[in-house]
Amino acid sequence: MKKNMKLVLFIPLIIGATGCANLGVEPWERDLLAKDEMSLNAAPVDAALDDHIYFSKEASSGGKGFGGGGCGCN
Repeated sequence: MKKNMKLVLFIPLIIGATGCANLGVEPWERDLLAKDEMSLNAAPVDAALDDHIYFSKEASSGGKGFGGGGCGCN
């Protein structure tokens, strides 16, 4: 029973450790990641407009990633 318990705990540990073995970007994948569509901000004009609307509604600047509204009702 004790041996089975060790095996049950050991197998997920090994699977979890090998799941992160290949986190790098291969050379043939770099051309795909360099495209404008793959950037975090693919449409800078739309992002600037969205930022302007957000900050106008919130009556503040910064803190775009913070949850909650400007009224204090988080």
